[in-house]
Amino acid sequence: MASPATTRPRTTGVFSGLLLILFGLLLLLHNYGHLRISNIFLHWWPLIFIFWGATKLYERTLAERQGRTSGWITPGEVFLVVGLMTVVGLVVAADSVKNDLGDFGGLHSFDFDLAPQTIPANSHVNIRAGRGNITVRSSDDSNLRINGQKQIHAWTEDDAGRQARRVNVAVASHGDVVEITPTGFDPDSSGIGLDMEVVLPKKCILTVHNERGDITVSDMAGDVAVSTKKGDIEVNDTAGSVDIDTRGGDVKVSDTKGDIKISGHGGEVQAVNATGSLFVDGEFYGSVRADKIAKGVRFLSQRTDLTLTQLGGHFEKSSGNLEIADAPGNLTSRTKNVSVSLENVTGKIVLDNTINNERAAVTLLMPSASSFNIQADCRSCDINSEFNGDSLTPTRTEKGDSHLEGKYGAARGPKITLKSSYDSIEIRKTT
Repeated sequence: MASPATTRPRTTGVFSGLLLILFGLLLLLHNYGHLRISNIFLHWWPLIFIFWGATKLYERTLAERQGRTSGWITPGEVFLVVGLMTVVGLVVAADSVKNDLGDFGGLHSFDFDLAPQTIPANSHVNIRAGRGNITVRSSDDSNLRINGQKQIHAWTEDDAGRQARRVNVAVASHGDVVEITPTGFDPDSSGIGLDMEVVLPKKCILTVHNERGDITVSDMAGDVAVSTKKGDIEVNDTAGSVDIDTRGGDVKVSDTKGDIKISGHGGEVQAVNATGSLFVDGEFYGSVRADKIAKGVRFLSQRTDLTLTQLGGHFEKSSGNLEIADAPGNLTSRTKNVSVSLENVTGKIVLDNTINNERAAVTLLMPSASSFNIQADCRSCDINSEFNGDSLTPTRTEKGDSHLEGKYGAARGPKITLKSSYDSIEIRKTT
């Protein structure tokens, strides 16, 4: 009779050995800066279970060929997987704390100034940096100029100087494409930052990407694309389109002749005086403001879907409020739990204004001489209108739902559709 020790299923140990080798290689590459282990495990961690299952199938096949019982998933393997995942979690957490708090030691600054280089006037210039502020402006000649400061965290001046001597900015040209990148350090390092001021030919097409730090671009005639994970962005006096992707910080665009697109999430958004259009796509906890956008505003978020074809005055979307003043274009807006105020949204252009709203007030202000067609519905709330006439018919149901429909004024006016719930609709005259 076989003893329990001889009949107990055995494993080959293939899974444990290969898993230790794999994790060891990943951690080694992470320490030397060749990859970020957090990005690997964020997307590829399910491969551990696929690899584990494949190893068990191999062990079962091998055991059947040898005429013995196949191996099971052992407690040791479970503890190994949990332990290695814990180690990875600690490494990721340590990197996160390091990035948020920065390296210990004082901050030391070292100036740098690169020799001017001649580049094609219509070059595609790509700037990729890690940490630090980036300022880009134009010049009337064809020279590329770069200067700034190396920001080094270190315990002593000598240590900071040794690190600063390794830090530089590389400029590589490939035809009409110019790449500007920092060298001599890991751009993700929290102990080293690079503040740069870049002067380019005015007609260059510009792309700027930064991990952390403010970005300022001014007086460019070509298209501008800017992205950052943390920092404020300001773009002004541009003639081409502006494309901004932000993951944290405020955005301001002013005096541009092209279209503006702002996406991502962050703080406040402000766009002023654009001859093109404005498209805001994302979640911003601050206010979104726009003034004088010739080709209108498109705003898309989880709570708002708004299209305004022309804005001659002011637009502001903040937490719980939407205000539009002096907009002669067409307006379509769907909001949730937002109070809406519209003032002087009529004009020579026919206004097709639709607002779907829940649990918040709608206020519409129009000149007393306006002409319009209206259909307003307020579920469990009142409609109060200062415009009265035989062609306007207000009704109210026993359940408290209000309805206003009809035409006001002798001229042909815009069509206005208002919908709200559990709050009032106010239609008032302005002088």
